[in-house]
Amino acid sequence: MRGTRLPRLCLAGAMAASALLGAPTPARAAAPSAGRLTDLVNPFIGTAHEGNIFPGAAVPFGMVQLSPDTGHNTGYDYAQRRVRGFSLVHLSGVGCRIGGDLPVLPTTGDVTETDYAKYAAGFRHDDEQASPGYYRVRLSSGIDTELTATARTGVQRYTFPATDKANVLLNAHQALHKAVDSTAEILDDHTVRTTITGHGFCRDTLPYTVHTITRFDRPFTAYGSWDGAAVTPGSRTGHGGAYVRFDTTTDRTVTATTALSYVDAHGAEVNLRAEGGRSFDAVRAAARRAWEARLGTVRVRGGDATRRRTFYSSLYRSFLAPNVGSDADGRYTGWDLRVHRAKGFTYYQNWSLWDTYRTQCQLLALLAPREARDMAVSVIRVGEEGGWLPKWGYGTVETNIMTGDPVTPFLTTAYQHGLLGGPEGYAARAYRLLKRNADEVPPADVPTTGREANAEYIAHGFAPYIKNRPRTKLGDSDYHQGGSVTLEYALSDAMLARMARSLGHTADADRWAARSRNYRTVFDPATGFFRARDASGAFTGPADPARSVGFHEGTAWQYQWLVPQDLPGLVRLIGGQRAANDRLDAFFAYGKLLADPERTAREEWVHGNAYAYYNSATYNPQNEPDLIAPYTYLSTGQPWKTTDVVHAALTLFTDAPTGMTGNDDLGTMSAWHVLSSIGLFPVQPGYDTWGLSTPVFDRVELTLDRRYWPSGGLTVTAPGTSAADRYVQTVRADGLTYGRTYLTGGALRSLRTLAFTVGPHPSEWGTAPRAAPPSLT
Repeated sequence: MRGTRLPRLCLAGAMAASALLGAPTPARAAAPSAGRLTDLVNPFIGTAHEGNIFPGAAVPFGMVQLSPDTGHNTGYDYAQRRVRGFSLVHLSGVGCRIGGDLPVLPTTGDVTETDYAKYAAGFRHDDEQASPGYYRVRLSSGIDTELTATARTGVQRYTFPATDKANVLLNAHQALHKAVDSTAEILDDHTVRTTITGHGFCRDTLPYTVHTITRFDRPFTAYGSWDGAAVTPGSRTGHGGAYVRFDTTTDRTVTATTALSYVDAHGAEVNLRAEGGRSFDAVRAAARRAWEARLGTVRVRGGDATRRRTFYSSLYRSFLAPNVGSDADGRYTGWDLRVHRAKGFTYYQNWSLWDTYRTQCQLLALLAPREARDMAVSVIRVGEEGGWLPKWGYGTVETNIMTGDPVTPFLTTAYQHGLLGGPEGYAARAYRLLKRNADEVPPADVPTTGREANAEYIAHGFAPYIKNRPRTKLGDSDYHQGGSVTLEYALSDAMLARMARSLGHTADADRWAARSRNYRTVFDPATGFFRARDASGAFTGPADPARSVGFHEGTAWQYQWLVPQDLPGLVRLIGGQRAANDRLDAFFAYGKLLADPERTAREEWVHGNAYAYYNSATYNPQNEPDLIAPYTYLSTGQPWKTTDVVHAALTLFTDAPTGMTGNDDLGTMSAWHVLSSIGLFPVQPGYDTWGLSTPVFDRVELTLDRRYWPSGGLTVTAPGTSAADRYVQTVRADGLTYGRTYLTGGALRSLRTLAFTVGPHPSEWGTAPRAAPPSLT
């Protein structure tokens, strides 16, 4: 998902960030220590050219992501050299401004300026360092700043020059979002409290409020506050912000712990009592241990140092979101804006579902099933408390960014992976909400759009493309993307039909299974491609599929493969297996790819900049619509080409600030990287079908939670895998010859070993007619 974003430079020329950006020495990841997986993570990957990754401190899925803001609309940009503050909230890899709450900056001297763009401090990348759970930078003022975090608190340690005017500025009014209201209060000689209300994202949103409390480890010697540009020394309250002052002539170090709550000021205090009170070094060590445990669920052997580093960096980013939304006492603010208490689960928030339903939610179901279960339960609670399931939720509000029906495959993925069992009846509760979502449209008096074009889709089999239809709610409109929305609705219908049949709702299952074939209604036989229809039912827009209209962030070329529920049916529409393979080869520039995979990826697939979604007839590895497309060859009798394409796309992930393929979108692209590197990929999102391709490591050991994965672990081997020897010759599952190009979730749950043998040439493996993933319709 991208939304309204700034243009970025072409990836083709972005191999060396230091050369592009004029930095003599790049920012550093932590120096390696023996055996620590956290030392293989480079948090600066994706911080340049609109990757929109934040390099600061967080723990897995933490509420707090404490990181520097340099003036970019989402926080940090490697090309910028001034820090406006270190703020509490960031979303990894999103394309629009949000968060950035309470930027805090240490300064020296008199406090005269209140605009953080003007009082920002310079820095150099060779004075900057980061590792999971830790960030450090020396500012041009001579102040060393270190950051670390717990789930609900951020801890900052400042080492000042010797001065009697060492200040800490807490800016309550400025943030990445648009300000609505703010208050900063000096409570005593150690403590500052703020309340911040803001709004905005890719488009405008309803407001949300956060509460913070900051406690310093030593009393301050002076304080003040500001309103607008007016600074008032000695004032305890200000709507703009507050500052506190210390004498560092003898003791130069000041440590501050800030707790965050989306509930109320009491919640921030609860979080501070529960997670504060420890030294900076103790919190940093605990954060590192948390990341070591999380990264340790996957251990790889083989591959060079760069491949391992990019892999573990992507694994790290895959675990940054969704984020804890409940306080330490279990309270959270629901989508009815009332306070609830989570019992038996942790409440999570921040749902980039149009993106994550394709890759990241499956990776979490595999490697973090307890958290994935609580995330699914949280979405169910959103639906129950707010009345309707979310589309793109931030904090306590619906943004309605992106289109289609992404929440259905998100929840059916959880169901198919066994995450909704138990006495709480979550499967039945999810089903009730999904049924309403699939068959109705939210009324005008609720903020959620849901399936906005459902009436026409159910009546006529397609969502119409109505270019200038006024938006009736904040966010995006399904009517503006009728072609892709029809495909997304049909995909969701297929996945919900499978869930319904499993639960014994046969009539519902039959109805949705029939609707899942509605992708055919937007197939234009005259062009041989999908094409949007207008309100009258006529095909509309240019006949050239590279210049199509009504496809969200893509073209008809890129969306033509988004029928994972029925690829056999799609192949028949295209004209049969040979015609489908010819079209796939053209789409991936396959002839050029074989000659030079890396150049093809950077010059044939990537067009101009990461936001050039349109006017293209080739694969776009930088955005979500065709993330599954490389795996289509698994269903067309040529599975070796999946490996060719996937391994070429993996070259776009590099160990540099430019090393992301577009925005990460809360771990979506990173999860694609991780799963594709392992050789297991969710080819039917919303179901439990895992496609197979050649791993890039000799050995991958997955440690799995036995409560959800009875095997307790899976070892994937591919001895000798390399650019030259990349083709699957045979596969053995627990020692038995396996000829299919996919595994079911049921088979994967009990599997202990998956052994690939590889060679320099394609083989017959996976080419038999019954080797391909089956149709779900």
